[in-house]
Amino acid sequence: MAPRQSDDADEPKPQKDVERRRWPRSDLRDEASKPPSPPGLEPIVFSTRQLPAEQQLSSWQTLVDLLVSVRLPDDKTPTDGFPADHTAWNFGGMLLVQQSVPAHSYMRSAERLRASAIDHWCLVLPRSGRTWTEVEGRVAEGGPGLVEFRSLGHPFRGRATESESINLYLPRERFARFAAALDARNNTVLSGNFADLLTDFVAGIMERQQTLAAEDLPRIVQAISDLLIAGLAPSGDGGGVPVQMTNLALMERARQYIHSNLNVADLAPDDLARGLGISRTRLYQMFEPSGGVLHYIQKRRLIAAHEALGDSTDSRRIIDIAESCGFKSAANFSRAFTKEFGYSPREARNALASRRLAEARPRAPQGKTSSFENWLKTLGA
Repeated sequence: MAPRQSDDADEPKPQKDVERRRWPRSDLRDEASKPPSPPGLEPIVFSTRQLPAEQQLSSWQTLVDLLVSVRLPDDKTPTDGFPADHTAWNFGGMLLVQQSVPAHSYMRSAERLRASAIDHWCLVLPRSGRTWTEVEGRVAEGGPGLVEFRSLGHPFRGRATESESINLYLPRERFARFAAALDARNNTVLSGNFADLLTDFVAGIMERQQTLAAEDLPRIVQAISDLLIAGLAPSGDGGGVPVQMTNLALMERARQYIHSNLNVADLAPDDLARGLGISRTRLYQMFEPSGGVLHYIQKRRLIAAHEALGDSTDSRRIIDIAESCGFKSAANFSRAFTKEFGYSPREARNALASRRLAEARPRAPQGKTSSFENWLKTLGA
C-alpha cells in the first residue's frame, strides 16, 4: 500500500497575486519629484501704523484716492490717527485685497468717476464690522457672512465701522456677456449658500496664497468668475427690470463698439451714435458718469496700448502700437500715457516685459503710492 500523502500535499500551492488591469498604471513618482513651481504672487503691503498719527489719514487717502474719498467720523480728527493695513495680490485678471481700517465714511463721486473712469466690479467680503452703502437712494447693509457687490462705474457713498474685509476687483470686460444683468444687481448684498460658498473659496485662496504658482492663477480667476455669474446672472425665468436692462444693454453695446474701433483715429461721438442708432443727446447722457464719450475713448485707448506694451511677444515699435490704438501723434501719446499711468511708454515696456512693474519708479506727483494704483488702472489689460 502506497504511503499516504500529507494533507498539505493535496492542497494547491498558493500563487503570487497577479495584478490585472486594463490600463497601465501611471508612474506618479516623476511628478512628485519635480521641484515646486516658484510662487506666483508677490503682494504689495501697505500700512499706516508706522507713521505719526497725524499723517496716517492722509497716507491712506493717497492710497485709495483712485477709488474713493475717505473722511473720518464727525467725532474724530486726524490727530486721533488712522491705523490701517492693506495687502494686495495681483492674479492678472483679478486683484485681491485684505484690509483693516478704522471707522470712516467713503464716497465715489461723479467727479471722481470722470477723473478715473475705472469701472471694475468689486466684491467685498467683510470679516468684521458693518457697512452701509447708498447707490441712487438705495442703501445696502453689509457685514460678516454677507457678500457686497457693486460697480466702480457708478457713484456711491457710505460709512463703515472699524472693520476687516477681503475685497476682490474684477474687470468689467471679463463679464461683457453678462454686464447688463450684473449692472441690474449693482449694490446687492448676497447671503445664504452662495455667499458661504464664495467666502469659503476665497478663504481657501488666502490660506494657500504663499504656495500658489503662476499657472494656478488663471484657473482661480475663472473659478471666481463662474461663481459670480452663477450667483448674480438671471436664471432665465423672465423676471427683472426690462426698461433698465434695455438701457444697460445699450451701454454695453456702446462699450463693445468703442473697443472694436479703437484703431480708428477719428472715432467720434457722431460715429458712435450712428453705429448704435441713438441720438447724440442720449449718448452723452449714457457716458456722463464716465466723464464723457471722448474721455472714455481716450482711457480705453491708453489701456489697450498698455496691454500691448506689456506683451513680451509684441515686437512692434512703440509708435506703431500708439497708431494701432488710435493715436496720431507720438508726442500726444507719450504725454497722455505718462499722465495716466505715472511713467512713460518706454518705461512701461521695459518694466512690464520683465514682470517688474511693481519695482518701477514712476514719475507720479507728490510721491503717490502708484503700484496698487497701476494695478487698478491696468486690470484686465
